[in-house]
Amino acid sequence: MNSARGRLRQILALAAPTTLLAATQIIAQLIEPWLAARQGQAALAGWAVVLPFTLLLSQMSAGAMGGGVVSAIARALGAGKREEAASLAAHALFIATAGAALFALPFLLAPRAILGLIGGAGAAEAGAAFAAWTFGAGALPAWLTNTLASILRGGGRHALAARGVVGGWLIYPPMAWAFMEPLGFGLAGAGMAFALSMSASALIMAFVVLRGGAGFVPDFRAPLRRALFGRILAVGLIACVMATLANLATILVTARIAAYGPAAIAAYGISARMEFLMIPLAFGIGSALTALVGRAVGAGDWDEARRIAWTGGGLAFAVTGVIGFGIALFPAQVAAAFASDAAVTAIATEALAIVGWALPGFGLGMAL
Repeated sequence: MNSARGRLRQILALAAPTTLLAATQIIAQLIEPWLAARQGQAALAGWAVVLPFTLLLSQMSAGAMGGGVVSAIARALGAGKREEAASLAAHALFIATAGAALFALPFLLAPRAILGLIGGAGAAEAGAAFAAWTFGAGALPAWLTNTLASILRGGGRHALAARGVVGGWLIYPPMAWAFMEPLGFGLAGAGMAFALSMSASALIMAFVVLRGGAGFVPDFRAPLRRALFGRILAVGLIACVMATLANLATILVTARIAAYGPAAIAAYGISARMEFLMIPLAFGIGSALTALVGRAVGAGDWDEARRIAWTGGGLAFAVTGVIGFGIALFPAQVAAAFASDAAVTAIATEALAIVGWALPGFGLGMAL
């Protein structure tokens, strides 16, 4: 039985690579609203109405359904069932393709109609091309990237998973700037950059996984089985519902705020981005917990699984608390870093001063 210090060391060892990935993703996602703001208030409002859907895509493919993949594979390996883990990986990639279609098809067919229901005609027009590129061309590579990374994490290869994904987030900000400004595509350029960077990551991750990077090679010859889908979906669907509810709240609040104009929409987008930046941080720790808890459960040691979960939950609370309390104490400085418009900054400052205090609890909940 591990000591509390031993469990913490285990969590940190597995969380460190994913947390590094989360930090890279956070930096990239913080640059995104700054680039949108350089295009003007209308573009920032367009970015804000697309934001809940981009967050949902990330959360469902990486943390929610990705957590189901990690858990199922880790439990199979913990029980010594390597062939079952190989078959689970193939099932996970099938789910990824279906999940991507849920985002790609609606935003290819009717982006203005969907966004117009949330932010009104002006914001919808500004964000339509951005959404069409982000989801129409980027949803599938993003889902595949995150699912392949989850397969590696399920095999205990957290560092390898992080290295495969971090490159995409490193090239995204400069590519987005190039498409948006020098090449003149505006906000749509960010969607183009996202699709290209995620496609590059997906190709790299596929090469690694298909060469046995997770400790096994996915078995595409085995027939699809309802029981194996159930292993992944039992965890993944519940987490997807949680992610959907969180983002549905953001969508409904955005729709309510739309009546107050584009400045209010843009300001809320900044506030919501700070809130949801806690998720990659909690995910860094949560992905380690999923693998460690899964292996403990696979070995039948539920008491150790619970101790690991609470140790990691406390760590997530501490990490997100440092950032959340900083945002709450210095909301004006945070708001000014993402917008130069006085009206947008004033509204965002008021929101961040309230939301910041709740972020540690949000991080704890996401990790658990």
